[in-house]
Amino acid sequence: MFISFEGTEGVGKTTLIRKFYEHFQALGKDVVLTREPGGTPLAEQIRSILLAVNHEESMSHDTELLMMYAARAQHLTQVILPALAEGKVVLCDRFADSSFAYQCAGRGLSKTKLKLLNENFVEKMPDITFWLDAPIEVGMERARERGALDRFEQEKITFFEKVRSGFAEIHLQEPDRMKRLDATQTSEQVFEEAMSYML
Repeated sequence: MFISFEGTEGVGKTTLIRKFYEHFQALGKDVVLTREPGGTPLAEQIRSILLAVNHEESMSHDTELLMMYAARAQHLTQVILPALAEGKVVLCDRFADSSFAYQCAGRGLSKTKLKLLNENFVEKMPDITFWLDAPIEVGMERARERGALDRFEQEKITFFEKVRSGFAEIHLQEPDRMKRLDATQTSEQVFEEAMSYML
């Protein structure tokens, strides 16, 4: 099973993923815990470039999108697809839905570009995706409490409102795959709500 976790900054993805990891381990399942961008040594190097704050030149939106998919292609080939082929459960912190929300809805890039990339480089979409949704101000306050903000976290509230709308659009189009979770609840309540979709 391939499960992804989505949302804007500070909505509690890491906490929920950890609870899922412990749940599947208790059931005796082989579980792979991974993330995007990243998940392999090479993809993690791309991640560090994408999240770095002080570049000598500004990164174009197209460059950002293509680097995301370069990391994703490596991640799929080296980690996700082999794990699924071995019957393992894959828990992924972000996947292709984030590219739609951040690069298309947030940055304003063409959906056509994303469609072409997905058709050519994404062989497998998650079986179920949990979208942790909370007001942007709530999530950003949590993100600030974690420490220094990365390049994405430093974006304005208006950017994250667009990103949130992007996730809402996917949820509307694919309600069977993407499940919205109320991330203003306690972590236990969020986990219980998520598990209700797994029955």
